[in-house]
Amino acid sequence: MLLPSLQPGASAVVIGATGGLGQAFVNRLAGEDNIGQVFALSRHPPVEPRSAVTWVPIDLDAEGTIEAAVNTVREACSQIDLVIVASGILHGGTDLQPEKTWRTLNAAAFERVFAVNTFGPALVAKHFLPLLRRDRKAVFAAVSARVGSIGDNQLGGWYAYRASKAALNMIIKTLSIELARRYPDAVCVGLHPGTVNTALSKPFQSGVPPQRLFTPDDAATHLLGVIDRLTPEDTGHLFAWDGQRIPF
Repeated sequence: MLLPSLQPGASAVVIGATGGLGQAFVNRLAGEDNIGQVFALSRHPPVEPRSAVTWVPIDLDAEGTIEAAVNTVREACSQIDLVIVASGILHGGTDLQPEKTWRTLNAAAFERVFAVNTFGPALVAKHFLPLLRRDRKAVFAAVSARVGSIGDNQLGGWYAYRASKAALNMIIKTLSIELARRYPDAVCVGLHPGTVNTALSKPFQSGVPPQRLFTPDDAATHLLGVIDRLTPEDTGHLFAWDGQRIPF
């Protein structure tokens, strides 16, 4: 069992459920004995739907769909134990690539990357945090990245992606402060999955040692283990796949 710290019958929501890591989260959660309900939220329905999973449409570019999604989840489940935001963008075609130099910076790329990596998770929090249960441990986790750490930045480059994840980390920290006042047993964190063998990292895997290139299932398993060990004292921080805290 990956999540013994959650009570039997716990409910979980995964946003970005058809991405490589998001789908792995859904599959792992659906196989957990103490998870009673899994809601998979994404723009498009999963290619291979599972009977134990409820798909709900959502588009992080349209706040109305986020509000509609939380209303759908609320109708089926009045309280949520776990929310994972697994959506993210690093590149897309020739017009959106990680910057190697300031000479390639452009506003359109920043707007798109921030819309997905920062604004989307913030709006998900706005609508889903009130649904977290108050009577025991509940977790809101957003997939961030080590490259979003200002203190850990030794290489430069990747301006928009780094900045969007650094901004996400600040949102997580700020959310955690407000959340603690209302839900003292809740935890709000960022998660760094390492390098996962998905479309997001595919163009940048050449220098990654084989033992550090994780399958989506491995990454989801690692991060669910981290989530299980979290306590309210951990709220507001960024944690790597191995449980180590990453400085902001």
